Amino acid sequence: MTRWAYLSIAIGAALWGTIGIFVKELYSLGLTPVQVVTLRVSCAVFFLIGYCFFVNRKWLRIRFNDSPIFIGTGIISIVFFNWCFFIAIQETSISVAAILLYTAPAFVLLLSRFIFKEALTARKLISLTFSLLGCILVVELLPSGSITMTTVGVIAGLGSGLFYGLYSIFGKFALQKYHPMTVTIYTFVFATLFILPVSQIWTWVGQLNDFKIWMYAASLGLFPTVLAFIFYTKGLDQVEAGKASIIATLEPVVAAFNGMLLYYEVLSIWQYTGIVLVIISVIAVQNIPLSKFLGRAKMDHSA
Repeated sequence: MTRWAYLSIAIGAALWGTIGIFVKELYSLGLTPVQVVTLRVSCAVFFLIGYCFFVNRKWLRIRFNDSPIFIGTGIISIVFFNWCFFIAIQETSISVAAILLYTAPAFVLLLSRFIFKEALTARKLISLTFSLLGCILVVELLPSGSITMTTVGVIAGLGSGLFYGLYSIFGKFALQKYHPMTVTIYTFVFATLFILPVSQIWTWVGQLNDFKIWMYAASLGLFPTVLAFIFYTKGLDQVEAGKASIIATLEPVVAAFNGMLLYYEVLSIWQYTGIVLVIISVIAVQNIPLSKFLGRAKMDHSA
């Protein structure tokens, strides 16, 4: 049963890694990052509410006084994370954007130190160093001494990591009161309520008469959003959070391969090294030794 839980988490992470595919297609149809964010969160709300309506309607209940928590998860985190991430994809590549997104653990470590008074252990500091060094290699500041991609792309990529990391901070407060599915639903509800007027949807709704736009938008809201969360949560019921987060490092790997296979994105050996360092940093920050993780993976493979 545990093996199926591991597989479920891996499927969720792999689905997250497909975000860039749908974003690229929507860009090719003339949509902007803000418009893509609007479609993603709106479609996600539609699917999530429909899922909960048939599975468990109690997940749809919240107290109005808790709205500020979901402003944090939905607007400050999800809206700005998606906006920055989609700009990074537009300005750099799927591969680079995905790995810059994984600077999130570094931001979480620093913020948790000040907000939750969590200790900065040697393991955490080493992981932070590896993560930053990996990102420096990915954006090619080393060894060339200059960044070959746009400044906007790099800033947006790092911004996506910051706002994605903030979800863990706000989410920690939300999960003290609500079921994970409730947190997810109202995260996207608040995100949608904010982004609809900001995007001025009434000025570009005429563009939505293209069936391809709806097909890719629905796919973006369903596969790397709703289904990814459901698979990940289902596996998380039987797997420790630390182990689950390790398996989730499959996401940037999948994103990088998608970029190479579908869009012929080419990475240098230094950028590959940077990707490896970031993934190692995410694994190392957990309380599970890397040797133990690799040993378990070998046992599962040989079984």
